[in-house]
Amino acid sequence: MDRRLRWGVLGAARIAVQKVVPAMQRGRFSRVVALASRDRARGEEAARALGIERVHGSYEELLADPEVDAVYNPLPNHLHVPWSIRALEAGKHVLCEKPVGLSPAEVEELLRARDRTGRQVQEAFMVRAHPQWLGVRERVRAGRIGPLRAVAGFFSYFNEDPGNVRNVPQYGGGGLYDIGCYPITIARYLFEAEPVRVAGVLDLDPRFGTDRLASGVLEFSAGHAVFTCSTQAVPYQRVQVLGTRGRIEVEIPFNAPPDRPCHVFVDDGSDLAGANAEVVTFEACDQYTLQGDLFSQAILEGRPVPLPIEDALAQSRVIAAVFRSAESGRWEALRRD
Repeated sequence: MDRRLRWGVLGAARIAVQKVVPAMQRGRFSRVVALASRDRARGEEAARALGIERVHGSYEELLADPEVDAVYNPLPNHLHVPWSIRALEAGKHVLCEKPVGLSPAEVEELLRARDRTGRQVQEAFMVRAHPQWLGVRERVRAGRIGPLRAVAGFFSYFNEDPGNVRNVPQYGGGGLYDIGCYPITIARYLFEAEPVRVAGVLDLDPRFGTDRLASGVLEFSAGHAVFTCSTQAVPYQRVQVLGTRGRIEVEIPFNAPPDRPCHVFVDDGSDLAGANAEVVTFEACDQYTLQGDLFSQAILEGRPVPLPIEDALAQSRVIAAVFRSAESGRWEALRRD
């Protein structure tokens, strides 16, 4: 008996075709059986390349497919909540790309749909499944660097294509939604708490109206997190985790390569150049495969998914506060009403 969850994919987005679906097809508990595309020729081409059995000419057809148990939603950001709700109402579980919603109110609407339908939904933060982050949090919890005091994250790439969805404001474009969310979720993950208040600054592209440079400060009761992200800067990413007695540096924190090991440096601070740092190696793995399998296994075994939608709601509240701070020029407390 094939003990794998049967997945359908909404659309043929690049992240789905090039990264997520091939990785899920290699999983122990996941099998992608259907893909929907409004451009049927494009959908058929993607399905052939990925070994997917069926192609639907509309998203509605895929949601009506009785052979699909769960849906992966990689649509543009403004379509995440509407189509995820329709999938839940069609009886499908949902793994939705981040940001799952463009406001806390949208995420609350999705949460209510989950409760109403009895199906599960998760925001697709694949980094939270990677062993390197499990290893970092394990070391923080064990006191390897002393009490945690600060997390600093950087994430950037260069994209000036006016037709790219990341540069279209009505589609939920901009750097904070697209990549600033990663250092935010990692800070929440490591502090194991929500920030008390946040401050943010944005630089908007005059052509697109989206944030091309965003920086933020998150104040936790135990310390601070700072981040900078940009859609128009040299490609780069790094995270530093500082405690009272040591430091952890994550070399490739977000786009961890699936074909080679990842390295984390644990430094006691005795040499400012890091000459005495311990290099911790994590064997090559695909975080998208792990994400899909963890979700699938939870559904198959009747357990809650690894990241319940309540986590996405907390994440959305932080992002919303960063946007409010950038507009007000003041610290902003998180709104929980």
